Amino acid sequence: MARLNLEGKTAIVTGGAAGIGKVICTAFAEEGVNVIVADIDAEAGRATVRELRELSPEGKHSFVQTDVTSIDSVTAIVGQTVQKYGRIDILVNNAGINLPRLLVDPEGNEELTENLFDKMVAVNQKGAFLCAQAVARQMIAQRGGGVIINMASEAGLEGSVGQSAYAGTKGALYAFTRSWAKELGKFSIRVVGVAPAVLEPTALRSAEYEQALAYTRGMTVEELNESYKKVAVPLGRVGRLDEVADLVCFLASDRASYITGTTVSISGGKSRG
Repeated sequence: MARLNLEGKTAIVTGGAAGIGKVICTAFAEEGVNVIVADIDAEAGRATVRELRELSPEGKHSFVQTDVTSIDSVTAIVGQTVQKYGRIDILVNNAGINLPRLLVDPEGNEELTENLFDKMVAVNQKGAFLCAQAVARQMIAQRGGGVIINMASEAGLEGSVGQSAYAGTKGALYAFTRSWAKELGKFSIRVVGVAPAVLEPTALRSAEYEQALAYTRGMTVEELNESYKKVAVPLGRVGRLDEVADLVCFLASDRASYITGTTVSISGGKSRG
């Protein structure tokens, strides 16, 4: 049963075909939201929409293949969404990539390159900008407000060994969130960030990712996986994806109507001290 009065709202979730994005799409569907799964992976995107339709047959769920780094692609998904649903109420800027590399690697194995840096900035930072701009224009034209949610990361504030470029892009989302909230508040558009810390693994945590991150931290993959269990989290466990999705649903709802310009940490109390 829907709890947050989100029934009939229309949401675009970028990177919605896997990981956190897919769980957010599922949570929205359970709340009666019309979900537009925006993902570059067509096969996974269509499969996700089939699952959403089975979960909530009354919902109007769609997949639109989207490259968030392309202004033409972003413009197209906004146009298609408005044509089909009439409006956009929620944007979740979730699409992102993480390619662990060291700033300097004396061994020459896993050093950050200009190409990898540009790729992470294009998806994580430029993609969020392009999507927010296109959707905000539509929300203003609707004269009915809306919510933009940026998926940041604890790494954006704390930094992270082997993930400096990724952390930098997520730090930008903190600044985007504060700035856009100040610009868009007069149009009754809220902008909120969500910053998870260590979460349960997903298919996106590939063997290649694990190997690269372990290397940057001078340990084996096995030791890396053990280290997740030793992180100083007062609650004594990693976060669940559905817990992040629940927070996103709440922030997208009118029950969070006075929350804007801030990034909410969902970290189990994790800190450096």
